Amino acid sequence: MSGGDTVYIAATGTALPGDAVDNAALGKLLGVSEEWIDIFVGTRTRHFGWDPVTGEVRGTLADLCAEAGAQALHASGLGPADIEFVVLATATPDLLLPTTATDVADRLGLSHLPVFQIQAGCSGAVQALDLGRTLLLGGRRAGLVLGGDVTHRFLGPRGDTARMPTEELVNYVLFGDGAGAAVLTDEPEGERIAIRSVLNSWTGQGRRPGQVLDWYGTTDRHSDRRMLAEDYKAIEEQVPPISVEILWELLGGLGWDLADLGFLLPPQLSERMTARIMERLPATPAREISCVSETGNTGNALPFLQLDRLLPEFTTGSRAVALCVESSRWIRAGFALEKV
Repeated sequence: MSGGDTVYIAATGTALPGDAVDNAALGKLLGVSEEWIDIFVGTRTRHFGWDPVTGEVRGTLADLCAEAGAQALHASGLGPADIEFVVLATATPDLLLPTTATDVADRLGLSHLPVFQIQAGCSGAVQALDLGRTLLLGGRRAGLVLGGDVTHRFLGPRGDTARMPTEELVNYVLFGDGAGAAVLTDEPEGERIAIRSVLNSWTGQGRRPGQVLDWYGTTDRHSDRRMLAEDYKAIEEQVPPISVEILWELLGGLGWDLADLGFLLPPQLSERMTARIMERLPATPAREISCVSETGNTGNALPFLQLDRLLPEFTTGSRAVALCVESSRWIRAGFALEKV
């Protein structure tokens, strides 16, 4: 049966590096209490592709994306010859060139196909789905989309953590490393999840960024600029109402009611922020699908990690909506799914 103007998720895959680092272990390294971590972010565990004690990198973004991509391909039942494009979204590539996307394609045995890399924050996963969907609607039959982020270039062992300002120290307990992937098809195969709608809209004109990831070159490598910075006040104020806007826009575009939703995948900045968002969203019977309390904020991996948790419970006729807000320059993103 042809999918017509509909694109499907056939399978997903995820990858988290190493053992989970709990708040007791991380708090001891940072010189802060478990209670402090809980108060600020509410996250219980996270995974790092680097050793928090020595800084040794043990898992790159390409490592994680290749693992997630291989899982998704295996679960879909498709082989490398069936995949006609690769799209990878990240804010933290291993190198500027060659792209991490081409490295992942090489590891997965994918060749003679277009490979795209999207540079974006947490909305990049949705942007990857959007681009993949467009390519399939344009005539291709199957493709692999991936999202992931790693923290080792922006966080690392510090002997002066006790003297860090709170807005800098909190990043060490907020973020984690991870990757996710999905195989998209033009016909209902595998999991048979129809992507009914994708929202991808930049709304940051004239607005200050809520998050900045910097990078240095040969002329400014000794700069004292912060590599990672957030305006948490702006994020706390802006993200919940934007999430409400995204929900209503997705539902309105499809003619769905709140009562039609079985599952809701909210933004995953932190456990505390997710709870604030859920409090602001209208009452719905939909079940929340979240993972940030166990994984930390893994950026572009998070929507795929949520999808992976959704699949075992997503039965024929079920509907779900995923919401994503990128605070770097205020991007509204999300998608709607239905099991066929």
